Amino acid sequence: MKLLITGGNGMVGRNIQEALAALPGVQVLAPARGELDLASYAKVLEYFEQHKPDFVVHAAGRVGGIQANMAHPVEFLVENLDIGRNVIMAAREAGVTRLLNMASSCMYPAQAESPLAENLILTGALEPTNEGYAIAKIVSTRLCEYISRSEAGFMYKTMVPCNLYGRHDKFDPKHSHLIPAIIHKVHMAKVNGLNAVDIWGNGTARREFMYAGDVADAVVYALGHFDSMPAVMNLGLGHDHTVNEYYEVTARVLGWQGNFEHDLSKPVGMKRKMVDVTAQTAWGWAPKHTLQQGLEKTYNFYLETVQA
Repeated sequence: MKLLITGGNGMVGRNIQEALAALPGVQVLAPARGELDLASYAKVLEYFEQHKPDFVVHAAGRVGGIQANMAHPVEFLVENLDIGRNVIMAAREAGVTRLLNMASSCMYPAQAESPLAENLILTGALEPTNEGYAIAKIVSTRLCEYISRSEAGFMYKTMVPCNLYGRHDKFDPKHSHLIPAIIHKVHMAKVNGLNAVDIWGNGTARREFMYAGDVADAVVYALGHFDSMPAVMNLGLGHDHTVNEYYEVTARVLGWQGNFEHDLSKPVGMKRKMVDVTAQTAWGWAPKHTLQQGLEKTYNFYLETVQA
């Protein structure tokens, strides 16, 4: 099997490559941005026709946390719209019949109650702090569904992971999501001898974060169970934690014993966001890492690469 990963240099893409490295019979294509410009439909189609992949995992996109999404809404909408359309439509034009689209749980309505079931997509207004990114992901998800329904023999399916963290994450506070931002803040407090770390909001908002290595494991599982995978399926843990708890567990993993201070002037996003894993469980897959195990591996990566 010749498998193409878009976004192969991102966190999800790199974890998928690591998971596939030990899998026999799979040739992985993971072109860097300089090798393949996903913003150009002509170049994407040319790449597909030249390399003729059997299976595509579309994991590319512009990603970031609340700060990045709020600062650059135009870019998060337009860049992700263009990338999603180009990859999916080029795959269709080139005759690729198997495509796995990696989406995001931010596609769910802001006021929807958790756990978030797949049929809730497009039933309400989106969370304003990352609306542009969510709209782009919804478009790609629906496009995959339309192609699968209208093109005989085509199976274009979407995984909707909960929030992710892990090896190859972004730890720069300007671009990072919650957990890598926490790791960086607590680490800096530890090395600088600080007694306090700030938390946005009161810390009671609940989030579900899965280790990215588990998403890669789900992708490997999908290669052998693609026919039975639903058209749109959540990936998650089935439980969540408060933001305060993420800070507390991170501090324990890092060995920092300071205090936390809450900045109530900062935005916090949705009060709770946890995906429904009923379909995932029926499909036969479950994540393997606990929060502490995932944080330990992520912190080791941070020490080896970011702080090396």
